[in-house]
Amino acid sequence: MIHDALHLRDGESLAAEICIVGAGAAGITLALELASSGASVLLLESGGLKPERHAQRLYEGSVADERLHSPPHRYRQRRFGGTTTIWGGRCVPFDDIDFEARDYVPLSGWPIDRQQLLPFYRRANELCEAGAFEYQAAQAFTRPLRPMLEGFSSEHFTTDSLERFSCPTDFGKRYAAQLRAAGSVRVLLHANLTQLRLHPDGTAVQSLVVRTLGGRQFTVRAGTVVLAAGGLEVARLLLANRDGAGAHGIGNAHDLVGRYYMCHIAGTLGTLRQGGTHDRIWHGYERAADGVYCRRRLALSPATQRRLRIGNFIARLHHPRITDPAHRTAVLSALQLAKGLISYEYGKRLHGEERVGAGAWLAHVANVLRAPGEVLAFGHHMVRDRFLAKRKFPSIIVTSSAGHYSLDFHAEQQPNAASRVSLADERDALGTPQLRIDWRYTSGDVTTVRTAVELFARDVAASGIGSFDYDPQSIELEMSRYGAYGGHHLGTARMGSDPRTSVVDADCRIHGMANLYVAGGAVFPTSSQANPTLTIVALAARLAAHLRALRQRG
Repeated sequence: MIHDALHLRDGESLAAEICIVGAGAAGITLALELASSGASVLLLESGGLKPERHAQRLYEGSVADERLHSPPHRYRQRRFGGTTTIWGGRCVPFDDIDFEARDYVPLSGWPIDRQQLLPFYRRANELCEAGAFEYQAAQAFTRPLRPMLEGFSSEHFTTDSLERFSCPTDFGKRYAAQLRAAGSVRVLLHANLTQLRLHPDGTAVQSLVVRTLGGRQFTVRAGTVVLAAGGLEVARLLLANRDGAGAHGIGNAHDLVGRYYMCHIAGTLGTLRQGGTHDRIWHGYERAADGVYCRRRLALSPATQRRLRIGNFIARLHHPRITDPAHRTAVLSALQLAKGLISYEYGKRLHGEERVGAGAWLAHVANVLRAPGEVLAFGHHMVRDRFLAKRKFPSIIVTSSAGHYSLDFHAEQQPNAASRVSLADERDALGTPQLRIDWRYTSGDVTTVRTAVELFARDVAASGIGSFDYDPQSIELEMSRYGAYGGHHLGTARMGSDPRTSVVDADCRIHGMANLYVAGGAVFPTSSQANPTLTIVALAARLAAHLRALRQRG
């Protein structure tokens, strides 16, 4: 059932065995997995079925450095389906090494390992509609594939690692019918959690105070409460609820809530120039037998990470920076000329921040005029395969006419106590303090990228396939050019076995609280190289199995 809190009476009281706060990837997964458990489930969502300006404004806040972090209302959607309504669909599981305690990565080590999460990863792949859980090219394809980088040989990198792409699946649209049909699940839209009332001893949630933007207020009583509102909003809710929980908020006896805030380190740099007279590069997508788009990338081996004491790192071959018309590619020049039509989130990564002079603009026009057919063919491909297709072509793939490619990298960010979110003095329309975000990277993050890029350049040269040229002095500039990457809000309520260094335990229950859990990227102790959605869904499925088991035990 899907209902709207705007139709409730002011002062009404609701009850459920399990109350989930937030209907994004984690919250909807929990509700779906618990629908057949026999438990009554109430799923609260702040927004409606479509984007709403007033609901989205509840995400507004401030950042310490606007160069390093986008405003907090960007990259997030306060609506049914959450940020899956705008995500790109990239699905990648964490590697074994990501769960390990590594003495060179501060506070690394999960209280669970990959094997414990594996069955839930398979379920997450189904829910994300990413096809089979096969992330090595040899497993996913029986047919031979063209080499990603012909002639490349390396003991440090593999080119067999895959990323798979969802439709991308909007969890709200995709699973609304199932939730409507689930008799034991009630979805309540426009329902904003504003207060967690605790039992007098402070060890359990007694009730929730929920409000609408129209001024109505009601109470929810539930035996179990799960906060699944995203890595930033979960921290805000825990920090803002201080009555009966101490001066620092719920789960924050050791000042950990909101700290260790991670995203990913990402950027585009350098120029790969091929030797010989033919194009050795295949940097596009392959389609699996079930139609799912897959893409190979360069993945740094665990042995190399351990030996060199650096974090996890992957890279994709990418078209050259489009601002420079020397790429001689009509499609890239057309994108540069049309950059004003590209959205903020994607345009920032696509064309960078360089100013383009009049001479360069004329050169871009000349590139387009030399091959207008390529531009028309590209436009037809994007309309047919991305904008109109149910399973969308994932991104812009352009073959460089000059045979030049850049390296688009994605790296693990180390946990850092100084990187944090905290409460600001300003309040939103419901009276809840807004967030202030102070995202920071470390010298260890710079070392990871610098070392991996240097290894790649050396391996390209040693393979005799060409050269990879880059400015070593620009590494930190390039990895911070776009700041905190996208909507990957991780680590603000980290998982662990010790309450002195973590907020939730291995079952995602807040230490010291009998019935309060967290689902989503907030619980990640480390960030890996991987986009987080698949792991968020897997952890939510695992938490649902835990709650089902608790119910069966009475």
